[in-house]
Amino acid sequence: MKIQYLGQNCFLFTYKEKTILCDPFYNYKKAESGFDISAQKIDYILITHAHGDHIADVGEVLKHYPEATIIGQPEICAHFENAENTNDVNLGGSAKIDDLKISMVPAHHTSSFPNGSYGGVPVGYIFRLPEGKNVYLAGDTGVMADMQLFPQLYGYLDLSILPIGGHYTMCARKAAFAASELLKTPKVIGCHFDTFPAIEINHENALSQFKEKNVELILPKLGESFDI
Repeated sequence: MKIQYLGQNCFLFTYKEKTILCDPFYNYKKAESGFDISAQKIDYILITHAHGDHIADVGEVLKHYPEATIIGQPEICAHFENAENTNDVNLGGSAKIDDLKISMVPAHHTSSFPNGSYGGVPVGYIFRLPEGKNVYLAGDTGVMADMQLFPQLYGYLDLSILPIGGHYTMCARKAAFAASELLKTPKVIGCHFDTFPAIEINHENALSQFKEKNVELILPKLGESFDI
């Protein structure tokens, strides 16, 4: 699996020639990431919750790729009524893409559309690869006790993608605690940081917080890709 960071909580996952764009918000920092939606192939749109910085570019994706399938909560899928294909998963359920299983798990946050309407509950996802590797995409969340159940239910979490910006989500200190004490994950890609003034972070401090917990923290650059 290849993972490309496009800013905030927007990632492009590529697995066996299938592409999954999470929380489309790529236009905000497009000049820095170099991401061009017209040059991509988007098969799936994965959404964690309804806030504007997670759905802003869904309409543009569907304009270019009308057959792309939206994966999200029933309220999310119902909101995008013009989408040709949706997969309305709910908590405890999973979506399957070939031999990849994407399981929906809770997140501790809020969720409403920009117009104020109800967006369903916020969620995260665990990507369960057939070779036994697991990747946790937390979405926007604070620390929660449910996190300690994830490795018990789904297996060892080889990589976790956690918000670290504070203010709206966990800060680096709390995310480091969650990674080490609850998720038992050895490696974290940070997200939801430096996008706006309220979530700007001290990079050295963030790296230090994770180092103290013996967890590797990656602070991705816009457009940077990783392989697992």
